[in-house]
Amino acid sequence: MTPDFNSVKALLNDRAEKYNQPAFIPHDPISIPHRFTKKQDIEISGFFASILAWGQRKTIIQNCLKLMDLMDNAPHDFIRQHQEQDLTRFLGFKHRTFNDTDLLYLLFFFRQYYQQHDSLETAFTGTQQQVQTQKQRLEHFHNTVFSLEEAPHRTRKHISTPARKSACKRLNMYLRWMVRKDNAGVDFGIWNNIPMADLVCPCDVHVERVARRLCLITRKQMDWETAEELTRHLRTFDPTDPVRYDFALFGLGVEEKF
Repeated sequence: MTPDFNSVKALLNDRAEKYNQPAFIPHDPISIPHRFTKKQDIEISGFFASILAWGQRKTIIQNCLKLMDLMDNAPHDFIRQHQEQDLTRFLGFKHRTFNDTDLLYLLFFFRQYYQQHDSLETAFTGTQQQVQTQKQRLEHFHNTVFSLEEAPHRTRKHISTPARKSACKRLNMYLRWMVRKDNAGVDFGIWNNIPMADLVCPCDVHVERVARRLCLITRKQMDWETAEELTRHLRTFDPTDPVRYDFALFGLGVEEKF
């Protein structure tokens, strides 16, 4: 039986309010950027916390804390000011299939990038806001990260792109952190040039399972089009902030085993 629109909306509104609270932070990878106040530190630590966000949350957080410690708990300053010999400390770093080759390239990319830009936001939007859709923003980001001649081919698999049909779960989560503005204190809302209405819901196995039970997803596969399908349905509940329901879907799936 297809769930009633109003009952689904009421359920999601209730759970979004329940889980979009500061109590959500300590046991989630978003706790890593919450250790910082400087915009660029939040951007950089948040990027790594989202990119490494697969597997057990406890292990993700432990490895992210280790990475921040290796950057002297000042990622922006470290990236701008480190010497070549400082990079030896990252040798042997590993999280699942992400290894020191991937990490060292991303540190190299960030150093080049922050020499020319104040914020990582323009890596998604372009310097003249020429990128208009979320799909284009993610593709632009991927192309920007791997625009340097030194880019290892193996690292590309860790930065998803809709061009490869990926649902881009981790990058969509990162953009939620950086873009969403509300008074709950979880997401940061430090970027101003990407509309909240454009955000696409991060889709992991928990979100997917709940969304299918609520008939918010009909496509069989999990890919970029499926993430967009889910978000279109969420926009019918809240056209200006559809991704706030990520809290509801994730909470229902992980905390309540819905």
